[in-house]
Amino acid sequence: MRCRVKRNGVLAAWSGLLLAAFYLISQSDFIFPVGGVQVVIREYWSWPLSKSVGGSASWVDQGNYMPLNVSYQLLAGTPATKLKFLAVGLASVKRKKGSYLLPTLGSLFSQSSSRERASMVVVVLLPDFDAEWRGETVEKIRAAHPSELEQGQLLVIHVPPQFYPPLTELKRNYNDAPERVSFRSKQNVDYSYLMHYSSSHGRYYLQLEDDVSAARNFLRTIAKSIRERRSVNWATLEFSSLGYIGKLFKAEHLPILARFLFLFYQEMPCDWLLSHFRELLVQKEQILIKPSLFQHMGTFSSFQGTLNKLKDKFFEEVYSNPPADVYSDISVYSDNVPRLAWEAGEGYFWGRTPEPGDCLTVVLRAPVVVTSVNVETGLDGKDFLEFGVVELGRSVVTTSKGEKGCQTYKPLGYMANGMFAKQDLDVELRSTSSCLRLRVLGKQKDWIIIMKIRITSRSPEQSPTPDFGMVII
Repeated sequence: MRCRVKRNGVLAAWSGLLLAAFYLISQSDFIFPVGGVQVVIREYWSWPLSKSVGGSASWVDQGNYMPLNVSYQLLAGTPATKLKFLAVGLASVKRKKGSYLLPTLGSLFSQSSSRERASMVVVVLLPDFDAEWRGETVEKIRAAHPSELEQGQLLVIHVPPQFYPPLTELKRNYNDAPERVSFRSKQNVDYSYLMHYSSSHGRYYLQLEDDVSAARNFLRTIAKSIRERRSVNWATLEFSSLGYIGKLFKAEHLPILARFLFLFYQEMPCDWLLSHFRELLVQKEQILIKPSLFQHMGTFSSFQGTLNKLKDKFFEEVYSNPPADVYSDISVYSDNVPRLAWEAGEGYFWGRTPEPGDCLTVVLRAPVVVTSVNVETGLDGKDFLEFGVVELGRSVVTTSKGEKGCQTYKPLGYMANGMFAKQDLDVELRSTSSCLRLRVLGKQKDWIIIMKIRITSRSPEQSPTPDFGMVII
């Protein structure tokens, strides 16, 4: 059984010697015992003097230090000539049961706009030593994503086995079986090499697995989260609560992170090492962004094909809110503005005690056919909307306050215990909508928190638009 106390003790001791270890590594050889014979592998890397002294940035922030002695084979894709905003890294090995790599790539690209795809590059490391499997996988990727490969949005790489340290007869920390120790140790080296390669391809790096699905416009949410934390000294932002899925790093930290994973590759699993690395860069608390942007979709693990039904409870699979402007005549508390109820993320709208007739109105920038609506209010059983109705509207107009709204509205239903959910609205209404409104119907003593308003929709071309049967309000 893995013991957190033990792993913390092990890493505390190792981390205390980390800088000394970096220095010693730069001055000496790696000696790997192979079959009773000591094989010496010289590490050639440089640490320029300009990086070690002077300048306003720390030696970590300056980057460009401690490169690994490794050569990469580019199996498919054309590297871009300009640095991307985001490099997305994932490694994929041969599985005993099924493969999720192509669905994962399909999700990443299909859930991104053309502009978002142009701002990112997905780097796929195929670290399996089975050359036949690698060749077949590359051909499948080429057939599925020719344009992404051509446009520098997808790269497929491999690292030959001679660049790997010993992967057998390793220390059995936490009493893991030898097979599991070898698997997770190689995985640490895989990710070390993947991060090392990706550090020169994007300003930020996102770590994923090869069996995940992505939320729509995930890159836009990531960029927004980064902007909101410009004044925060962070090392890792987490867009999933599962393991090392959805972990975001700054590119300048990747060289030291790659070295960190390589040095301690046989000590513990990757997600534990990533947590310790975050703490070493003086980020004590986890920064978990909700809702999660990535969901684990694999059923069988890459380790021996074991069953793995792990799911992220914070993932919003159906989140697809279109661009909109949000208004409310409810008095806002602090910076918890109305649009936070509409946008993805941890934020929410928090208003002072509402009066009957007060509204929160979402005005869509383009009409859509709404297929479902989900509204959640309140937090920890408090500040929920006691009496309210949810309405869809048409015909956008400008109010006397200079805000926008709709001329006509149709009620969908009433709030119950602070919640509202309704599906298959396009079957019932068969029309486009330009507004969604939450209207207060009765007095209440408490303030109001609107946690989220979520809709699913489709384009107007896919549905007829007969008379809406509106009541002018």
